[in-house]
Amino acid sequence: MSDSYPDWTWGAFAVFLVSMLALDLGVFHRQARIVKFREAVTWSIVWISLALLFAGLLQLFSGKRMALEFLTGYLIEKSLSIDNVFVFALVFASMRVPRNCEHKLLFWGVFGALAMRVAMIFAGTALLNRFHWLIEVFGVLLLIGAIKMLRGLSRQMSPDEMLVMKVCRRLFRVTRDYHGDRFFVREDGRLAATPLLLVLVFIEWSDLVFAVDSIPAVLAVSRDPFIVFTSNAFAILGLRSLYFALAGLLERFHYLHYGLAAILGFVGLKMLLMEVWPVSITASLSVIAGIAGVTIVASLLSRPQDASADAAREKQLLVIPPNEHA
Repeated sequence: MSDSYPDWTWGAFAVFLVSMLALDLGVFHRQARIVKFREAVTWSIVWISLALLFAGLLQLFSGKRMALEFLTGYLIEKSLSIDNVFVFALVFASMRVPRNCEHKLLFWGVFGALAMRVAMIFAGTALLNRFHWLIEVFGVLLLIGAIKMLRGLSRQMSPDEMLVMKVCRRLFRVTRDYHGDRFFVREDGRLAATPLLLVLVFIEWSDLVFAVDSIPAVLAVSRDPFIVFTSNAFAILGLRSLYFALAGLLERFHYLHYGLAAILGFVGLKMLLMEVWPVSITASLSVIAGIAGVTIVASLLSRPQDASADAAREKQLLVIPPNEHA
């Protein structure tokens, strides 16, 4: 699968992923329940620790450069995933998702995201290895993404107006009410989707939208599919706990999109200037970490009333009309 990593390393990592997902859903969250803040913080620490441990193993067996590439890719994906958390919070609020169903939605959202990104990563690395000039195309796409992020367009996604949601409503008869944590039920002898399925479709679609920015950004750091996928996987696996840990603090991160735009812009310029002004992996890691840290600290130190106003304005973007099939 990868020139630098044998197939057994992919198999071992796949076993690790499946085991952790099975442990999560089969042991710790067998019943639908609300995830508390302390539990979310604990799991966030666990996932960050596992990522750092993995980076240590890479340094031990593959050298410092591979470990730094992984950490840089992980930091990029982790920073951009905070914007995913914003979208999750807004769509959960607008669709009135029961809080005890949020974890199941994010679990299956993560499962689908991992599958999609495997295909996107292999396609991206194969294209870059065959057509080197695509690195400039990816750089331009990242600069466009940075401009959109700067204008706050990445969060302005109304589920009901999106084509994928309209198609889903045409394909399925959708119930008006939720039915626990079920995606499908039978009403009057006919199979019908619940609103929970529509939310899951939107989560998967939004992750695909974000992946268009995040995967080229990580490919700017490493061309090795194993490094790119593992850095993505660790960030995505920690996304659920990150959501529950930050859910009550999201309105404070109103400077975040400036920092994320700066990260995308930096990586885009790095790709465009790679031939004339190469940036070392250590410098890239330092710049990205610095931007993320300054943005988060500035947001937390700013006045909370400004953040509340921003959050209130963003919530107006996701008002869902009544279900036409109900």
